Amino acid sequence: MSNVLVTYFSASGVTKGIAEKIASENDYDIFEIVPEEIYTPEDLDWTNKNSRSTIEMNDKSFRPPIADTTDVSGYDIVVIGFPVWWYTAPTIINTFIESVDLSGKAIKAFCTSGGSGIDKCVSDLASTYPDLDFKKGLRLTGSESSDKIKEWIDD
Repeated sequence: MSNVLVTYFSASGVTKGIAEKIASENDYDIFEIVPEEIYTPEDLDWTNKNSRSTIEMNDKSFRPPIADTTDVSGYDIVVIGFPVWWYTAPTIINTFIESVDLSGKAIKAFCTSGGSGIDKCVSDLASTYPDLDFKKGLRLTGSESSDKIKEWIDD
């Protein structure tokens, strides 16, 4: 078991590809956050006010059920990756955070986004979970070097 666990939620596969690359190139353990009900393209239509993702993101208390969780007790660093939805982390990330004990762990969030940054995502999560140790996040597009990502995790 490594000291680092890379967890991620990926709706379209972009975040998954980056998370798998981070984990495999650095010999980190990995865990996919999978919703009980997989998101369809219609669910992800942010232009539709009645789409599943829009409804979830408009209700900050909503927690989409996840298929499974994992034991994080053996890790010092938990990396959480996700796409940016409505300028913040998808509510399924809250479901995951509330399903595990992250107290005493360094939490490093990365997002996949073509334009939105990570700072608001991390700020929102840190405000929601003030007792957890959120570190500086990183926005990834997939073109970053493995050395840069490892340096961010190890920092």
